[in-house]
Amino acid sequence: MLTRSQLIGLFVSLACVVLVGWWMAWPRSGLVVYCAHDAVYAEVILKKFTEKTGIKTRVKFDAESTKSLGLVELIEREARHPRCDVFWNNEVLGTMNLQEKNLLQPYKGAGYQRIPNSFKDEAGHWTGFAARLRVIIFYTPNKEKAGEIDRFSIANPLYGTTLTHFSILWQLWGADKTKEWYHDLQEKGAQVQQGNAMVKNAVASGASDWGFTDSDDYFVAVDEKKQVSYAPARVPGGRVIVIPNTVAIIKGTKREEQARQLMDYLLSEEVEMELAQSASRQIPLGPVDTKKLRPEVAALQALVSNAYSLDQRLLKPRAEAIQWLKSGASQKPKK
Repeated sequence: MLTRSQLIGLFVSLACVVLVGWWMAWPRSGLVVYCAHDAVYAEVILKKFTEKTGIKTRVKFDAESTKSLGLVELIEREARHPRCDVFWNNEVLGTMNLQEKNLLQPYKGAGYQRIPNSFKDEAGHWTGFAARLRVIIFYTPNKEKAGEIDRFSIANPLYGTTLTHFSILWQLWGADKTKEWYHDLQEKGAQVQQGNAMVKNAVASGASDWGFTDSDDYFVAVDEKKQVSYAPARVPGGRVIVIPNTVAIIKGTKREEQARQLMDYLLSEEVEMELAQSASRQIPLGPVDTKKLRPEVAALQALVSNAYSLDQRLLKPRAEAIQWLKSGASQKPKK
């Protein structure tokens, strides 16, 4: 007969074996995809990929409140023992940051070839597709009041596309002016929301008269028959902010051939058109049959040529902005 302590020790040992086995087997059970794009759209596309190729995927999504940054930082933490094979990000600067840290495996396949040079890495470490536009969303009945800061909403600039927007301002204005601008917004009563979807909700309900969000969130409100309208968000100098999805293969993957197949599929005309026709109205970046585009998507596509350049030079202001935002100094100053 085993003693109580021996039984407990045996149970703990067995539990450890099970956990280690799960840890080792999970990545091998399919192509592991970390995905920052909205699950409601991504799951459909990944299911079709499996149906076409027979390659199963295991997907880890992130939360709306930590969009993109959470998965970027997870890939960094797992660098020595990567679990992710393919990273489908919904913005580009975090992907560039992984490239700078030598965590991406270059690949120039058929999908890479159809995307314009301004939306892909020259060496093939990442490629963009299916973009969104940063916009100002208005509660149409109160659009004339849109200059009132206390009725304005912005997502937490530490995450997602708002971090990209914030990094651009940091680059153009410098650190001091950007910090002053953000503190001024808070002092005048601006509402800092958890994410772009929450900004959309605040404006669509009339709780805010205007705010910064992305075009896909704006169209959700349109489909919900909310009284909203939009204008492109422009940075100093008049450029618009076009933020592509990006796809990259993680360095060290043991499933490189399957990862390449997924990357080519995501960068295909088929997927870009599917995302363009979906409720999110993503903007195709590669050549597509423009006659099949919705009028509202064609209108967004016409703005792409006036996009602000999202390149490696933004990584320094992005890093500085993240450090400041995480420090707590970004919170509303006490009077």
